Amino acid sequence: MNNELSFDTLYDRLLSGEDCLSVVGLGYVGMPLAVEFARHLRVIGFNHHEARIRQYKCGIDPTKEVGDEAIRKTTVDFTSDEKRLREAKFHIVAVPTPINTDHTPDLYPVQNASLIVGRNLTPGSVVVYESTVYPGVTEEVCIPILEEQSGLKCGRDFKIGYSPERINPGDKVHTLTKIKKIVSGMDSETCALIKRVYDIIIEAGTFPVSNIRTAEAVKVVENSQRDINIAFMNELAMVFDRMGIDTNEVIDGMNTKWNALGFKPGLVGGHCIGVDPYYFTYEAEKLGYHSQIILNGRIVNDGMAAFVTAKTVEKMVVAGLAPRKSKVVILGLTFKENCPDVRNSRVNDIVGELRKFGIEPIVTDPWADPAEAKKAYGIELTAFEDVHDADCVLAAVAHREFAALGLEGVQRLFGEKDTKILIDIKGMFDLNKLRNSDILWWRL
Repeated sequence: MNNELSFDTLYDRLLSGEDCLSVVGLGYVGMPLAVEFARHLRVIGFNHHEARIRQYKCGIDPTKEVGDEAIRKTTVDFTSDEKRLREAKFHIVAVPTPINTDHTPDLYPVQNASLIVGRNLTPGSVVVYESTVYPGVTEEVCIPILEEQSGLKCGRDFKIGYSPERINPGDKVHTLTKIKKIVSGMDSETCALIKRVYDIIIEAGTFPVSNIRTAEAVKVVENSQRDINIAFMNELAMVFDRMGIDTNEVIDGMNTKWNALGFKPGLVGGHCIGVDPYYFTYEAEKLGYHSQIILNGRIVNDGMAAFVTAKTVEKMVVAGLAPRKSKVVILGLTFKENCPDVRNSRVNDIVGELRKFGIEPIVTDPWADPAEAKKAYGIELTAFEDVHDADCVLAAVAHREFAALGLEGVQRLFGEKDTKILIDIKGMFDLNKLRNSDILWWRL
């Protein structure tokens, strides 16, 4: 095979169906990609978890990103057989990149995906990574694995690129096709090819950058920026709490100015904002630079669960309740609203903090999968209809179902209790209604 000619004609062969595209990793990022590309190209969707593949083949979307109907109608060829990847010439790797308990990057998923792709890589192929990594991982970690496993030479037999994922789980406005896509390649020709392929599905357009390391940096920096801004709001919330000032009311006033950024205090979890800054600072530390701002932002955000728990216990004690004997209900477990993703949930941290006070809270979440909650955190979810006679309610995640309750709906969760405590972490409930109610409330 003339590999140079193969690269030159790959775009046309993908469009004609002569060659196909693969997506490796079918979670919150990979599955929407596979479904969208399948509207235009032949697509193989690979995931090594057979149970997940069975769900997709049955038309079930456990991520709720595109919905069951879209899964039922898609032409994606779902498989857990890695040898099927040999049929594809354009591979997109979209696996998670978590952190270890010591906050260092856990590269196992992306390394394992590279092993799988490498074992099945054929000459004339292009591999694009979407997984969030620190600058240098694609070229210094992934390429050697691909070369060793395939026996092929990068740049001669296959090409490499990087296009960071920008999926916002649960967001039905800023969806995959409507978010501008950063693209990069190992050389200008590869970048141009990758751009053309993504332009097939990305309505918002693509933004090429000069090299892979820059593209990797874009991803970790955009999330680090959000993390720092939220940390600032969380620090303000802790100060305003001492001043007796409602933080959300301050923010609402601030946001009337044209250049306000719109950030709010809250729990920072999930697989991006609470993780990516550590990837960035890890590489910075290796180069001899100790972060002055980013790590301090992480310290503030990682400490919010303890702060919220302390205020919760304080409210109960002031109200004359014995925390250990009180019935505490937490509304929400997922890392964000209207999304079933429980990864890196900071609500779990609140559960852990409450347990230090001898409190075993009741947790309810209509979006979270009970089996995943049990597996990830050992938390037994309670059906919302079985929640009653609460002493204290923590509104932790602003799912539409909880927001729709209103203060009247929350009142019903207390039953006939004389003392009612509401901890409104997300600022879901109207401030004037809170002030005029018989509820003892606190909000972040």
